[in-house]
Amino acid sequence: MQPPGYIDAHVHVYDESSGTKSPGRFTPADLFAQCRPLGVSRIVLIQISSYRFDNSYMLGAVREHPGVFSAVAVVEHERSDIEKAMEDFAKQGVRGFRIGPRGNPSNWLDSPGYERMWTLGPKLGQAMCPLLNPDALPAVDRMCEKHPDTTVVIDHMARIGASAPVRDADIRALSALARHRNTYVKISAFYALGKKQPPYTDLIPMIRRLVEDFGPRRLMWASDSPFQVVNGHSYAASVELVRDRMPFLSADDRDWLLRRTAEKVFFSK
Repeated sequence: MQPPGYIDAHVHVYDESSGTKSPGRFTPADLFAQCRPLGVSRIVLIQISSYRFDNSYMLGAVREHPGVFSAVAVVEHERSDIEKAMEDFAKQGVRGFRIGPRGNPSNWLDSPGYERMWTLGPKLGQAMCPLLNPDALPAVDRMCEKHPDTTVVIDHMARIGASAPVRDADIRALSALARHRNTYVKISAFYALGKKQPPYTDLIPMIRRLVEDFGPRRLMWASDSPFQVVNGHSYAASVELVRDRMPFLSADDRDWLLRRTAEKVFFSK
């Protein structure tokens, strides 16, 4: 029986060995202290960049808390044994891979390694999870066209509003991906977007556009903790934006954003 409650689709866990500065650690116990009082019972763990390709801490957490965590790993996409690596990760609960531009955002996906990953992903039930800025979205669009069966989950609304104002052209570029049936978007990282101040209501018009274009069944809420819980921000403020501050959402819509979409992508068999 699946545990009840919300699903946070994007959290990093690590200990002092990672070298991450603020906060210096965020273990599963630290996470549970933040999320459980808000009704979050399952979490998608995302490999933190400071550990690079060593996913062992995250995968250890998955093993220690069966049924609680799913995982998105980081792998070197040009390794010669990428197919075997993906299969091995699948056996350890990895349901996706974090990818992102290295260099020119217009052609960052034009490599044999990514081609192999996007081909094998649907067979193993593993999503491609790009962390990118809006200028890298056209490359994702082309890859989705080529691989329509590959599940793609865009992190943090493509970071629209992170380093520039929330621009309509950027929202249109993200919404262009809605025509691909297996493309999803994380409604997340509110602390880093727009005015970057709780209660984050300035982001509601963009989120509403995404709800209209993708539908709630292809959007999932995430906190991006621990970065959501430092520097004057809070876990509660992230949950409350979706749970309480968007009257245009029906109860069913909120259930998809806060639980069922992430469940379908990252926890279903």
